[in-house]
Amino acid sequence: MREKVSKLKSRFKKAMAHKDEWRSVYEDAYKYVLPNRNLYDGNYETSSPKNDKMSRIYDSTGIHSTQKFANKLQSGIFPAQRPWCRLVPGEEIPEEKHIEIQRILDGYADKMFDVMRQSNFDMAMGEFLLELAIGTAVMLVQPGDELQPIRYTAVPTFLIAFDEGPFGTVDKVYRSHHIPYVALDQEYPDAKIPENIKIKYQDKPDEKIKLQEITCYDKDEGIYHFHVLTEEGDDELVYRRLNSFPWVVGRYMTVSGEKMGRGPVLTAIHDIKTLNKLKEYHLKNASLSIAGVYTAMDDGVLNPNAVKLVPGAIIPVANNGGSRGASLTPLPRSGDIQLSQMSQQDLINSIKQIMMDEDLPPDSSSARSATEISARMSMLANNMGASFSRLISETMYPIVRRTLEVMDGLGMIELPLQVNGLQVKVIPVAPIAMSQNMSKVQEIMQYMQIAQNFGPTGQMAIRQDVLLDYIADQLAVPAEVRTTPEERQQMQQAMMEQAQMMAQQQGMAQGGQGQPEQPEPVG
Repeated sequence: MREKVSKLKSRFKKAMAHKDEWRSVYEDAYKYVLPNRNLYDGNYETSSPKNDKMSRIYDSTGIHSTQKFANKLQSGIFPAQRPWCRLVPGEEIPEEKHIEIQRILDGYADKMFDVMRQSNFDMAMGEFLLELAIGTAVMLVQPGDELQPIRYTAVPTFLIAFDEGPFGTVDKVYRSHHIPYVALDQEYPDAKIPENIKIKYQDKPDEKIKLQEITCYDKDEGIYHFHVLTEEGDDELVYRRLNSFPWVVGRYMTVSGEKMGRGPVLTAIHDIKTLNKLKEYHLKNASLSIAGVYTAMDDGVLNPNAVKLVPGAIIPVANNGGSRGASLTPLPRSGDIQLSQMSQQDLINSIKQIMMDEDLPPDSSSARSATEISARMSMLANNMGASFSRLISETMYPIVRRTLEVMDGLGMIELPLQVNGLQVKVIPVAPIAMSQNMSKVQEIMQYMQIAQNFGPTGQMAIRQDVLLDYIADQLAVPAEVRTTPEERQQMQQAMMEQAQMMAQQQGMAQGGQGQPEQPEPVG
């Protein structure tokens, strides 16, 4: 049921108020690891950009490890310009039809990744994973134009609030959106703009209009309502009824009773802040070592307000020792530089371990084998633990479902089956997932080797045709290079008929050779 504007605005305000309770936590994280994406510094609300967002950053370990964390996840789960999942028949599809249906689904998957390669998906996913390192990331999947059929937008978490539905799934998203008025009808072609708003921005079309987007699920109708409201007043500019949820909200890890996610950055943030402060002190100590601070004799009384402990400073004092001492004397410094370096290294190691920033051997070392790289990918999946499964269920599955539904709506494909795990399943085939599949294949191969030691009895314990199909599924072998059970049966029948024909021909040849030749009659 379509809700009134007043009720929608009340829900929007309540959701944003709950998100603001996390402001201090997320603001610290963005400040130290994603300073250039930090919208919590107040500049977004005032529309005054701040160019130097790294003025208080003295150590880049957190920034570097966060970028590597995001890059590692993207290369391991969503590799650029490569297929990272596969559509396979579900349990409701008869077993004998699997390979036949698989060929059709492979065609759909190929077309889906062609569309993604033509769109901005890889760039949006890179930004999405950067924010996921902090805890929560959001992506908007919308129909595009002829050049870019589907538009993927990584929306900053600062602009988003959401509510959970049953079983902890996100089914309501609220977005604060500021866009230039001149772009309003381009972003929302179906917008109904009241006359008072047209008059207000008639002489200033480049000024930004503040909007509130609300997407919520209607359990009675089984659809989603999409509203675009003005922040000032009670004007509803856009209303749509959507068959699928356009938002993808991924969380690295959640705690019971909390909606927002907690990522590895929030675990390492205290080490990152301590390292940053320690590096600041270290640099100040180094600057004092280079320029120094000196004391100068002064017959008057020392004025503490005039003392400045900065490199090159001269502090007036009554005397510099016995017999008034030297005219200019260096001020003794405190601090152990070696202890500072040791503490810094301990913090750096701790941050990298939390952020899973473990590199492969350098290029100067021995050649890296495929087995070693696969083992590293498997180790990454093990280190992520349940977060890997959450990333698949909260990010990969919704992106695939939404993309296929948009393609179906645009007439690019006709998908009669539902991607619900029963009719069609989404199976990851990215490097991390394939490393886990390879371990399954290795277990099967080990079992085959053991079974061969039992002779004919061991061979009879293995169904060769089922085994080959299982290995092909684990290795994501395309269905177009595989044969269906019907084709195999036809091939076996043809081979049997060919063997029978050869046996008959051979028997006829041997029978002809065994009969004595009859003499030709004499005419």
